[in-house]
Amino acid sequence: MEALQKAESVFRALGARLVAVSPQEEIYNRELVEEKQFSFELLSDTGNKVAKSFGLVYTLPDDLRQLYIKFGIDLEKYNGDETWTLPIPARYIIDGTGIIRYVKADPDYTVRPEPEDTLAALKEITQ
Repeated sequence: MEALQKAESVFRALGARLVAVSPQEEIYNRELVEEKQFSFELLSDTGNKVAKSFGLVYTLPDDLRQLYIKFGIDLEKYNGDETWTLPIPARYIIDGTGIIRYVKADPDYTVRPEPEDTLAALKEITQ
């Protein structure tokens, strides 16, 4: 999300509104926005309901769960459920009429969409 923050002014200059969505409870999203001083909105997708509707949810494998636990990442606390699920990182460009004009998602949850790719797509769409 820090990379998105760095690019936020460019998104805005192109007439776009940047919004991020996280499965974290709203209180933890607010803390993150304050800590990182994000200038974009960070919405809560409690229970990954929106991510599930887009087919973008995976369950953490046991070895990754153990790693989270080892590093003190309490996913159940932050996300407010016991599912050990996370959304696949994805980027969408949705036009003013609600039409999805661009999607970038990879089933490999370690592959994150780059802001530069999204900006290039936005520039192409807005020309």
